[in-house]
Amino acid sequence: MPAKPASDALKRFTVLDLTRVRAGPTCVRQLADWGANVIKIELPEAMESGNGLGGARHGPDFLNLHRNKRAMTLNLKESKGVDLLKRLVRKADVIVENYRPEVKERLGIDYDVLSKENPALVYASISGFGQDGPYAKRPGFDQIAQGMGGVMSITGLPGQGPVRAGIPIADLCAGLFAAQGIMIALLEREVSGKGQWIDTSLLQAQLFMLDFQAARWLVDGDVPQQAGNNHPTSIPTGVFRTKDGYINLGVAGQVIWKRFCDLVGREDLRDHPDYSDAEARSKNRDALNKEIESFIKTETSSYWVELLNKNGVPSGPIYSIDQAFEDPQVKHLEMAKKVKGHARGDIDLVGQPVRLSRTPSGMSLPPPDYGEHTNEVLDELGLSDAEIKELREANII
Repeated sequence: MPAKPASDALKRFTVLDLTRVRAGPTCVRQLADWGANVIKIELPEAMESGNGLGGARHGPDFLNLHRNKRAMTLNLKESKGVDLLKRLVRKADVIVENYRPEVKERLGIDYDVLSKENPALVYASISGFGQDGPYAKRPGFDQIAQGMGGVMSITGLPGQGPVRAGIPIADLCAGLFAAQGIMIALLEREVSGKGQWIDTSLLQAQLFMLDFQAARWLVDGDVPQQAGNNHPTSIPTGVFRTKDGYINLGVAGQVIWKRFCDLVGREDLRDHPDYSDAEARSKNRDALNKEIESFIKTETSSYWVELLNKNGVPSGPIYSIDQAFEDPQVKHLEMAKKVKGHARGDIDLVGQPVRLSRTPSGMSLPPPDYGEHTNEVLDELGLSDAEIKELREANII
């Protein structure tokens, strides 16, 4: 076990992390932040081909993804390396990998093989398009999944052409869903005593995240289009220019619409036949937005945010990322968490968005350097100093 698990919640579980880039590390980070004993397994540094996707090891992206993990090196291209992984598997609860489907079979570390070593093993796979099917062997990449999953067709201004989301939403959601699947499998294991193979993909995650936009097509045959900053069904909801910037305004439903009009002294809009109900407001959205902006722009963003929220009309500022982390509510929620002891000194990373009253998540271990804990992990596995030295000389670790 790590000397300082990040939480008591999952500290009884050991997780082997064979993932790279983003979707897989996102999954494992969820388990690590809640105290799981995570062992990140990488190729020996001499065998790595540079930083690759995800950036430099001491860069912000890598640091944020790999906190609360220990790291060891292991050459899985050699049979001795695979044998050592099997020894680790026998004592592990979970293994997470995001190889292309055929790669793990070629290495001899697929579910069928490793579950024989440990029938209670929960084996999680994350891929671009799934473990089988016509696209199973294609390399996966977030933006490809965004395009194939439909989100780029509904993001951006009308007529602008496809626009990617500003975050790698397919990667991130695939990782989160994989972590959820692992937790479900661990809960089920308490009843059956058996592990199982779970898998998800970037494409599946992206399609699921379409949510009501997908349901519009599946249920009503309605193909959603780009709506820019306007909400596709709740009107008026969108971005409005103020005297000194922009705000988001969310006038959802008839009650809030009437409340908004009365608050700003525009009963003429409330009662106008072009805007009197949701259907009319949808049909005349552009004209209504112009009417609203004509008076919104006469006052500052802070004026409107305070006035509207105080009177039960949802509104909020539109921040740059630095401004977002300076907001008093964000500070209160402690979404920037400090981790100590890294080569770069004390650093702030993004905290978990869920709070547990008795077993909160934490930041107990800084992101590891290459092979930082190799000897420690192998010592826990029962290898002698001489055996570890022999493995290192053979480039197995």
